[in-house]
Amino acid sequence: MIPKVFKEVIDLGDGREITIETGKLAKQAHGSVVVQSGKCMMLCTVVSNYHAADVDFLPLTVDYREKFAAAGRYPGGFFKREARPSDGEVLTMRLVDRVLRPLFPKDYHSETQVMIQLMSHDEDVMPDAMAGLAASAAIQLSDFPFECAISEVRVGRVNGEFIINPSRAQLEESDIDMVIGASADSVMMVEGEMNEISEEEMTEAIKFAHEAIKVQCAAQVRLAEAVGKKEVREYEPAAEDAELEKKIYDMVYDKTYDIAKAGSSKHERGQAFSDIKEEVFNSFSEEEQDELGKLIHKYVAKAEKEAIRNLTLDEGLRLDGRKTTEIRPIWCEVNYLPSTHGSSIFTRGETQALATVTLGTSREANQIDMPSFEGEETFYLHYNFPPFSTGEARPIRGTSRREVGHGNLAQRALKGMIPDDCPYTVRVVSEVLESNGSSSMATVCSGTMALMDAGVQMKKPVSGIAMGLISDGETGKYAVLSDILGDEDHLGDMDFKVTGTADGITACQMDIKIKGLSYEILIKALQQARDGRLHILEKLTDTISAPNADVKPHAPKMVTTTIANEYIGALIGPGGKVIQELQKETKTTIVINEDPVTEEGIVEILGTDQDGIDAVLAKIDSITFKPEVGSVYEVKVIKMLDFGAVVEYLEAPGNEVLLHVSELAWERTENVSDVVNMGDVFDVKYFGLDKRTRKEKVSRKALLPKPEGYVDRPKRDGNRSGGNNRGRDNRNRDNRNRDQKKD
Repeated sequence: MIPKVFKEVIDLGDGREITIETGKLAKQAHGSVVVQSGKCMMLCTVVSNYHAADVDFLPLTVDYREKFAAAGRYPGGFFKREARPSDGEVLTMRLVDRVLRPLFPKDYHSETQVMIQLMSHDEDVMPDAMAGLAASAAIQLSDFPFECAISEVRVGRVNGEFIINPSRAQLEESDIDMVIGASADSVMMVEGEMNEISEEEMTEAIKFAHEAIKVQCAAQVRLAEAVGKKEVREYEPAAEDAELEKKIYDMVYDKTYDIAKAGSSKHERGQAFSDIKEEVFNSFSEEEQDELGKLIHKYVAKAEKEAIRNLTLDEGLRLDGRKTTEIRPIWCEVNYLPSTHGSSIFTRGETQALATVTLGTSREANQIDMPSFEGEETFYLHYNFPPFSTGEARPIRGTSRREVGHGNLAQRALKGMIPDDCPYTVRVVSEVLESNGSSSMATVCSGTMALMDAGVQMKKPVSGIAMGLISDGETGKYAVLSDILGDEDHLGDMDFKVTGTADGITACQMDIKIKGLSYEILIKALQQARDGRLHILEKLTDTISAPNADVKPHAPKMVTTTIANEYIGALIGPGGKVIQELQKETKTTIVINEDPVTEEGIVEILGTDQDGIDAVLAKIDSITFKPEVGSVYEVKVIKMLDFGAVVEYLEAPGNEVLLHVSELAWERTENVSDVVNMGDVFDVKYFGLDKRTRKEKVSRKALLPKPEGYVDRPKRDGNRSGGNNRGRDNRNRDNRNRDQKKD
């Protein structure tokens, strides 16, 4: 039976379009679509169980995978099967999850899976920009209780013109790379990197993206109507008890307000809030505790949240006693670890990050092998968030999605400030040692100082700050919070992180939890964020004002040189013998890469000892040495022969040439040792290849004055006659006579 296929087309302009199709694939899923742009095709399926899980949250899994067959390639490595997701895939999962999760009802607790897979790749289409559209379109075709259609787009700017979903080639020329997630009414998520743009420019980019998202949301609605929108499934909502809620509110609100107003430390107020919860819980009988336990905890948390929000809105005070624009105390230190190539500590309030920098060759570049992109990163940052940083003991199960996402944000913040001519591969590692507030922004700050401590010549230092927003839609009151605490992160209406230099924004990450946030409030929040990060930037530059002029004595020095491709084999040697012995002798690391454009070999020399590096350079000069005709070179006698001396060019040790006895002096030389001896150093003139012998010719006598009365010998003439011919005939006759006598 031929399936009935439904399709919607979205015009992106410039002849590009996106097609959403359903009805052909994966029909047993609760919703499925194929989204296509050019040759790029991705399948998205959604399924949600009809019974709730025994948890008090939404167990939502967003999974995005790129199949290597989509690009006509095999997976790299020994096992030819796609395994754990790459960092790039994890980042796409996070982009989609952050927009979808808030739109499910808070009391919907059924296991839900959104699975997106790239089935066909197009080099001119970046698939991650369409993953949010695919997920939302599939959900619109399901019976899930989901608030409204959403979509995500990437926005770039080339030559001052904004572009929706630019190609990777366009993105390389763009000064903006942002992914925006939104519904038709509200912007919900922003993440990206920029080339020091202003707050107003960032807002304009968000507006431009939102207009494109509105079109994509409308297309999803039309598709669902054409297919036949399903009735929203019935599910058992979480139990509510208005009377119990009021009772707990009266018990909790005022006490929480007073504790919050006191402005205590994280540990102190945490203990005080815990005491309130315990007091409320113990006020109920054991039977009531068993029956109403979840509701009691829920209503206590709700009353606490309201009290803390109202304290900030009404009095402009926060949990730790700060005002809304106040930044916590900061202290910094560089060069803390003696053996690393660069290190720093950044401490802001109760958040601390220790960053290290390691310098290496191109061999240490981070290789990216995805169906949608192959390449390497010569600057990358890894972020680690151990459980002790929050005073917890919990299982350690490898790198979490959160660690991948936070590390990527910090990397994007800093990478634009690494100079293009930096010869090193640079790895930054951030170890979060304490956390109560944004550890990713602490990572940006510690990373900046560690890079400067390592002698990486950053264009400009970068700082970052995490901001929050609390608003009251009824009264119109709102408060923008600078440098938010961990406790403030979840109780606000927006949290966003902004990084930048003194001249503009380099990266951002924003999650907006309320509908219809005005752009006026957004711009004000961004301006307040600018004031905060400039304050933090001043603390960084007070600690280390500029990059160290050179790398540390124990850190490797990097020298890069080029050689013609024809000499690469000589430098490597048979079976790598030459380069291996050279590395061993000089205690250096030598990496050779071929540049297909210039057809030259790029040689990287890495070593801690400058003498070793110089020795490698001398060897390369020796291998690539080509004397010029007519030039004068200093040589040394290294071997004595009956018919001349073998000399070595002093500026290219290992390069030898025969100085013939006839070129030693103007006078007739019977013995070579009458003129030169082993170890003698003198100048010779280079004449190139001798036409008669086809060997290189050098001359010592050409640089000496001719003796008085010296007469040049007559040159041989191939057409000689007379006595010369007779002499040759006599020699031939003598030779014949000798042959006859032998016979």
